[in-house]
Amino acid sequence: MPRFLHVADVHLGFDRYDSKERTLDFFKAFQDVLRKYAIAEQVDFVIIAGDLFEHRALQPNILNHAKLCLQEVQEAGIPVIAIEGNHDNRPYGIKTSWLRYLAEWYNLILLEPDASPTGELVFEPWNWEEKRGGYIDLDCGVRVLGSQWYGASAPTAIAQLANGIQQLPSHDGQTIMLFHHGLEGQIARYQGALRYNDLLPLKDAGIDYLALGHIHKNYEEQGWVFNPGSIEANSVEEGTFKRGAYLVEIDRNGICAELKQDYYQRSIVRLKLTTRGDESVETVEESAIAQIQHAIQSQKLKPEAQPIVELKITGQVGFDRLELDTRKLQHDLKQISNALIFLLKYDVDSTEYATPLTDDADRFQIEQEVFTDLVAAHNTYKKNAPALAKGLMDLKDLQFEGRSEADLYDFVQILLSQPAKPSSTIES
Repeated sequence: MPRFLHVADVHLGFDRYDSKERTLDFFKAFQDVLRKYAIAEQVDFVIIAGDLFEHRALQPNILNHAKLCLQEVQEAGIPVIAIEGNHDNRPYGIKTSWLRYLAEWYNLILLEPDASPTGELVFEPWNWEEKRGGYIDLDCGVRVLGSQWYGASAPTAIAQLANGIQQLPSHDGQTIMLFHHGLEGQIARYQGALRYNDLLPLKDAGIDYLALGHIHKNYEEQGWVFNPGSIEANSVEEGTFKRGAYLVEIDRNGICAELKQDYYQRSIVRLKLTTRGDESVETVEESAIAQIQHAIQSQKLKPEAQPIVELKITGQVGFDRLELDTRKLQHDLKQISNALIFLLKYDVDSTEYATPLTDDADRFQIEQEVFTDLVAAHNTYKKNAPALAKGLMDLKDLQFEGRSEADLYDFVQILLSQPAKPSSTIES
């Protein structure tokens, strides 16, 4: 009974949050998956369905991460088979890539269909001397075929791939194909996804297990299409995705694919604070701190694990939204949570007031209501809005009279200290 491990979207070299520790997480996750579910389970082979790397251009340490993982598996006598994804594929016109380097020097089996002189896709058998080929027949009785990243031309490529499969020598065992593309309906805002019917030519051509990558969320279709999701979350949003690696066994009853998720992953905690509009700056800060402390007490957030934490503050605030020092608050919350990465998303609107006016309102009434609404929008001055609004009107008149800046300053000082009687503090 052949057994294999299916992984995809490893993204070694991930550097979105500019954290060396976070970059190292992707190596640790990949290494742990291979140790637990390839080496310890003694599978017959491992397949990587695209995006082994995050970038086409690699730092030396990222290449070393890939080599270390490959060597561990190969020393256990387990071949590793891969295809290129959109992150690590070679640009048009370039003949080599880091995956090609790993194939030529570290025995990675990189499967790539060739183009015939007439432009059709053809599958040549894997050649161990040349380190090239489009398919390989393994000793366990399984045939594995490769593909490339086809982007928007995927539907056309599928038809050509299916035709190429039908030209291959007959094979008695199960046939697996690696294909880096996503199906529609799995995640939002994904352009260019394939429909399930687009894949059917591959099934008709004899594919028993279509090993997908590209979408970082786990899903299956009709018992022959399998996407494990990414090894690690590439964003806080992906922290809620079900994802992992498939440990697959093929027997006389068909295919049994079990998603494995028990391996090294950094925890991601997402919290939300909704403001009502009557809080002060200090109250919002205190509420944010309380959110983190409650998450710690409830064990949702474990500081010892150095998680990635996101706190999203939404709603309305009764002050100028820029008065909240988000940089300092983010620093304080990061310290309390002991987060490796703390993301503070501050998406609030300042409370607005609009007192209705009659059609026959005069200029004095309009000015008074405008000033009252502006003052009432700030929690600090809301209770004394009418008196302060009258004081601001007096301040405007004093400025028109040409009073000095010193006089205006003194007026404002007295106005703020005695808001109930703002108009009697300066003699005309």
